[in-house]
Amino acid sequence: MCGIAGFLSGNFTSSFEDNLEQMAGTLHHRGPDDQGQWSDPNSGIGLCHTRLSILDLSAAGHQPMSSASGRYALVYNGEIYNHITLRNELESEEKIIQWRGTSDTETLLACFEKWGMKQTLEKIRGMFAIALWDSLEKKLYLARDRYGEKPLYYGWQKDTFLFGSELKALKKHPSFQGEINRDALNLFIKYSYIQAPYSIYEGIYKLDPGTFLCLEVDNKLQSKNRNVKSEIYWSLEETSKCALNHTQSLDETKAIKQLDELLSNVIEEQMISDVPLGSFLSGGIDSSTITAIMQTQSERPVETFTIGFNEQDYDEAKCAKAISNHLGTRHEEFYVSPQEALDVIPLLPSLYDEPFADISQIPTYLLSKLTKQRVTVALSGDGGDEIFGGYNRYIGVQKIWNLIKNLPSPLRKTIKKSFFSLASEKSNNKLTEMLEFLPDRFQLSLASDKINKVMNSIDAKNKEDIFLRVLKSTEETENLVLKGRDPKIILNEKNTWPEFEDFEHQLMYLDAMTYLPNDILVKVDRAAMGVSLETRVPFLDPRVTEFAWGLPLNMKIRDGKGKWILNQLLSKYIPAELLNRPKMGFSVPLEEWLRGPLKVWAEEMLSEKRLNSEGFFNTDEIRKKWLEHTSGKRDWSKLLWNILMFQAWLDEELLNE
Repeated sequence: MCGIAGFLSGNFTSSFEDNLEQMAGTLHHRGPDDQGQWSDPNSGIGLCHTRLSILDLSAAGHQPMSSASGRYALVYNGEIYNHITLRNELESEEKIIQWRGTSDTETLLACFEKWGMKQTLEKIRGMFAIALWDSLEKKLYLARDRYGEKPLYYGWQKDTFLFGSELKALKKHPSFQGEINRDALNLFIKYSYIQAPYSIYEGIYKLDPGTFLCLEVDNKLQSKNRNVKSEIYWSLEETSKCALNHTQSLDETKAIKQLDELLSNVIEEQMISDVPLGSFLSGGIDSSTITAIMQTQSERPVETFTIGFNEQDYDEAKCAKAISNHLGTRHEEFYVSPQEALDVIPLLPSLYDEPFADISQIPTYLLSKLTKQRVTVALSGDGGDEIFGGYNRYIGVQKIWNLIKNLPSPLRKTIKKSFFSLASEKSNNKLTEMLEFLPDRFQLSLASDKINKVMNSIDAKNKEDIFLRVLKSTEETENLVLKGRDPKIILNEKNTWPEFEDFEHQLMYLDAMTYLPNDILVKVDRAAMGVSLETRVPFLDPRVTEFAWGLPLNMKIRDGKGKWILNQLLSKYIPAELLNRPKMGFSVPLEEWLRGPLKVWAEEMLSEKRLNSEGFFNTDEIRKKWLEHTSGKRDWSKLLWNILMFQAWLDEELLNE
């Protein structure tokens, strides 16, 4: 895993090399083992790279790397898992190839020489962010992996085209302007993350997953088209539709066996490493499946890692330890005190580089830090929920709609208004107690939060509207950001949603296009790379995606529970009694923290004087919600956390000016 950055500019100055060095210096955490830069002032192009050595630890893996012919120069962040297969394919087509080393970087360059950009991207399996300079045709290519596991920002600032793994690298270039995008801020307040292609800065974008772009310059080193357009090389919509169109009546036993064999092949491929390797083990189905299969392929106990909490509603460590004992892994767990978790908060603005407010960012960072003490690479169970139907909302949205659809609209609005006017911390607790008398299939951890989601959705017009409300930090986000509007994203444009026969499949598709790349994968990448740890995600291998989408819905969601087929597969490795428990989140008690140990800090961040002077938010509305929260009248913790994370990020911005 690495960090990449660079720029294309027609204004060559004596500070050209210094600019590259400063940009690379901001990415040291992504690649502490080596650093390099390459430039061609005559073409106005500069590339830099920081390296976390995983494969081919020798100097033969150094980047930036030039192709054998000298035509291409490459910086790349990621891993190409099938690069040995690609080498064999290249060698079968060529008389002889004189390889300089064993790195997948060299393999990529040979592929680009032979097949070009798009065909190479279609062939490779892995996670990556790529910057490739073609010196013959004077073209710069940027490319990102299918799901967006690896980040890549780009954009014009004045007369310079900048790109890099993180925004902090772009900010080191003297052309960077740094004007805050209020529309992107509006997105952030609603969803806790900024959806691609937008970033927090005007004119700077995230490259969409599964796409590449090409920037061509003329002899005067000026771009022929400043309005950069990307091209899709892999489409989740096409992949899912194609797989579903070929869905047949599968024998369940055979399907489970096929999935077992497929995951075994994928995990074996992703376990290739020249440095120590382990896995995250939360005790949930996804990470347990990955770890169980890893252990069958390892001659020694797999290194596994878990973060625990003393608060029972948030703790999965006991389950993880029991599963580790059964599998025989070498397990490490760390129970986090409230103070240790709170101590992470000041690190978050720099770690995540732009406003980001998924509260599980705190335990994810602590887990990564624990893991890095023993290994350099960790496999993760992320992605399983999106492709095998694991989120509670895939079932809950339909349940909510069935409850409310026959209620007259005026009555629904009255119920919602009455609930929130009477809501208090005490009444939420009473409602939570009431749920204990319901059957097990209706039990949900953190029930107060679920009740609020139901009540926020009770006046929804349809199922799609309920889903969109569930995704937001709260429904009441309108007019909070001054001069902020909703930019075009897939969630705002229902007319662009592909149609699926099953409503649940549509929700899974939308999550895989939005929540997965912009929240889950961002959270893991920044937390892990903040401690120089590489993470790999077997469920996001394109072969697993195609297999999962080709399954009928009842092999994913059955009897009110998701991930049916994964449960069946995992039961081959782990006894059912270790797995049958309610789904839990990877979170912290934020609601209580904001009324307790974080109250003084939050009050300062949300002071009337500060909010008015900054001019980003509707001060009266935010102060109202803050007072309602601290008094116990309402739980505004998720919305307030979004605002607080922006405020903390803004402090970091001012500090580094």
